[in-house]
Amino acid sequence: MITILSNDTHGVVAPALPGAGVLRPLGLDEVTITGGFWGERQHVNATATIDHCDEWEQRVGWIDNFAAAAEGSVAATRTGREFSDSDVYKLVEAMAWEVARTGDPHLEARIQELAQMFERVQEPDGYLSTKYGRPGQAPRYSDLAWGHELYCYGHLIQAAVARLRSGHDDTLVRVALRAADHMCEAFGPDGIQSVCGHAEVEVALVELYRATGVERYLALAKLFVERRGTGTLPDIEFGREYFQDDIPVREATVLRGHAVRALYLTAGVVDLALETKDDELLDAARGQFATTLARRTYLTGGMGSHHQDEAYGDDFELPPDRSYCETCAGVGSVMVAWRLALATGDLSYGDVVERALYNVVATSPAADGRAFFYTNPLHKRVPGQEAEADEVSPRALSRLRAPWFEVSCCPTNVARTFASLAGYVATATDAGVQIHQLAPCSIQTRLSGGDVRLAVATRYPDDGDVVVRVVEAPEGPWELSLRVPSWALGSATLDGVPVPGAVARVSDLRAGEEVRLSLPMRVRVTAPDQRIDAVRGCLAFERGPLVLCLESTDLPDGLEVDDVVLAEPTAHDVDGRAHVALRRVEHDDRAWPYAEHGTGRAEGDTLTAALVPYYSWANRGPSTMRVWIPQG
Repeated sequence: MITILSNDTHGVVAPALPGAGVLRPLGLDEVTITGGFWGERQHVNATATIDHCDEWEQRVGWIDNFAAAAEGSVAATRTGREFSDSDVYKLVEAMAWEVARTGDPHLEARIQELAQMFERVQEPDGYLSTKYGRPGQAPRYSDLAWGHELYCYGHLIQAAVARLRSGHDDTLVRVALRAADHMCEAFGPDGIQSVCGHAEVEVALVELYRATGVERYLALAKLFVERRGTGTLPDIEFGREYFQDDIPVREATVLRGHAVRALYLTAGVVDLALETKDDELLDAARGQFATTLARRTYLTGGMGSHHQDEAYGDDFELPPDRSYCETCAGVGSVMVAWRLALATGDLSYGDVVERALYNVVATSPAADGRAFFYTNPLHKRVPGQEAEADEVSPRALSRLRAPWFEVSCCPTNVARTFASLAGYVATATDAGVQIHQLAPCSIQTRLSGGDVRLAVATRYPDDGDVVVRVVEAPEGPWELSLRVPSWALGSATLDGVPVPGAVARVSDLRAGEEVRLSLPMRVRVTAPDQRIDAVRGCLAFERGPLVLCLESTDLPDGLEVDDVVLAEPTAHDVDGRAHVALRRVEHDDRAWPYAEHGTGRAEGDTLTAALVPYYSWANRGPSTMRVWIPQG
């Protein structure tokens, strides 16, 4: 059952802030990541990625589209795809969370500058688009399947929610509220009876309702969810499932179609279910996500196995070399899993968040934060080509990280996620604090019995020790809970005592006391479900939350990853790195690639090679790579 939170969530600076559920998220005003893996990525995001995205959006003209629209020349000069407005809005959202996190005055001024530009473009009735509605352009809402107008509103609204949550009621907020009011008029009960081809506005409208208390925003989100799956969009070559418009939301059993669309919709469904106390709807979303994790998700946490439609495949259709695993789908998976954790109180959803963050979202940006993967395959057979530093890259065809894409939804999605990452670390109830993501951080919040302040120290994921020190504790009873990752079940200890389940709990710690959660960081050998035909007979290796991979950079000159097989089904730690024993396979590249069973193949010398974290692959130049390695 959905329960109303007794905690006051007013003023919490968090990307998801439900008014009902089991857990209250702690926001950027209550959690500060103080270093480590995620602290470094937040630093690079703040000092490089956000400005990089701003510079490129100016270079390719997506920001200038707004200036041209205000001047009346946009029909002749507009650049970018029909949804390019949304990437400007996502950039502003990243800036808004970064301002909330650090108070950066440069970004604050840039937000105001861009918001004033949006306001000049907005029509008197609240409509806002650089692509439609002006002389020389297609009419408003003339192509709901592909036009992305409501999708763009969704990202505008989420940027405004970030401003509202961080105490700003400014031009950006006014623009977003006018757009939301316009949508209520245009798509309400007596308006256009359809939905956007790309779900996103649903989750944004619920968050806007949470931030403002205006009921009509929640009502419109409910209408959009109820209309989804009733065939209001055209039946295209990929089927209506591409838009999630084939089956009503309550009747679906698994996520299908375009992966990012499906995940954004599910995030909105979970939010709607909580705010309307609709247990049936929440159960539907939980079931669909659970089935998707069990049957349609890669080892990395990536989702989407089709390139042509950026979509989920059938159950267990998970080819590593053709995996799409769009970075935005990784962000979407984090959004859904986090919302389900808040709704249900189940800390194991933190495993889903952790896997996607470390092995999809963190994989996308280069170490300097100025180039990105759009897709995240688990096997690359041909070394990629270096992307040109000053050229736009085709989105799915870049074999190495590229500075910008024709469709650059992923860089801005990474930027907004990293800027708001502290909002996914911990939660609270009246009775205690729950730590979901194991990162060095400071936590401070108020419980029913008083204030609590915690300092978390860890080198995770390089080390498995997580020390939580109590700086300030409530006078009354309270409980600290830490998620134990699924891979550590049965072997985790809290102060040397085995943890019996998936959550380590300790009660009534006093100021000055500390506890130590210890997790085994040995290399694990992972085998696939036999129904995943594409990797049957292969093994993968993991350490802690990190998926490891074999990269040709670590093989002798002239060898690629397809030239070797595992000589033994295990890995060895050598100087803190995982090494595997391999056997070289001799290929005749002109021979018929099939043979009578049992005839074998010529095998060469044995060798050892280091494995690297998957997130780091291709940072050393062109290479071949594979996560799943065949057994010899």
